[in-house]
Amino acid sequence: MSDRKNDAGRLPPSPSKTAMEALYGKYNRREFVHPDPLEFLYRYENPLDREVVGLVASSLAYGRVRQILKSVSLVLERMGPSPSSFLKANSGKSFRTIFSGFKHRFTTGDDLAGLLEGSRRVLRRHGSLQACFMTGFHDGDSTVIPALTAFVRELKAGSTRGCGTLLPSPVDGSACKRLNLFLRWMVRRDAVDPGVWPEALRRRLVVPLDTHMHRIGLAMDLTKRKQADLRTAVEITDRFRSIAPADPVRYDFALTRLGIRDGMDD
Repeated sequence: MSDRKNDAGRLPPSPSKTAMEALYGKYNRREFVHPDPLEFLYRYENPLDREVVGLVASSLAYGRVRQILKSVSLVLERMGPSPSSFLKANSGKSFRTIFSGFKHRFTTGDDLAGLLEGSRRVLRRHGSLQACFMTGFHDGDSTVIPALTAFVRELKAGSTRGCGTLLPSPVDGSACKRLNLFLRWMVRRDAVDPGVWPEALRRRLVVPLDTHMHRIGLAMDLTKRKQADLRTAVEITDRFRSIAPADPVRYDFALTRLGIRDGMDD
């Protein structure tokens, strides 16, 4: 989230595995999740619901945290107890009606309706968001970027009026922070991340890079690049992969807790 605060002075450059594991042990705990849109996923046991909620919540994860939680809550309330069933039972036209007047910073009700319409088409065609994503994944891929590119393309193809800036693509050089956050939630399984997708994707995940994580990367000498773009995200991920080859985004949640609770009321 863009309002995360960072005290770079507390971060050692060129981190060791011992130091990173200590940070993970201290912060990677459920009690530190709030405030984070990740907490909405815990309400749903059905994997189909959880992945739909994850896509919606991560897509709206920009701006002030209080507004993010408010916007996600409003959307999920209108979707009812089973978001995946809601998608299947409605159409693009009804999505636009239901979310008429919705606004989250730059995202309008029409943008949100476009995302839901694309997701509905994916569910009808593949059965789940996971199945769609995996059609673009190959064992030889070093990262999830090729599969993510195909996933975004298919979601957009199902949206008759587009979805604004909710679905950036790696093709454009975007770090795709929110989509990589979604993938972290879907794939990783630990005390914080409630993953429901194949473990095979875990070592191919890319760090969800926003301005906060970029500052951390610079402070820890994980990158010298000045732009928070896809190349920088991959560079930082590669540095973490040298510490945790099977789980390169293992430390993402713990690192982003540094200073965040000072900004809870922003």
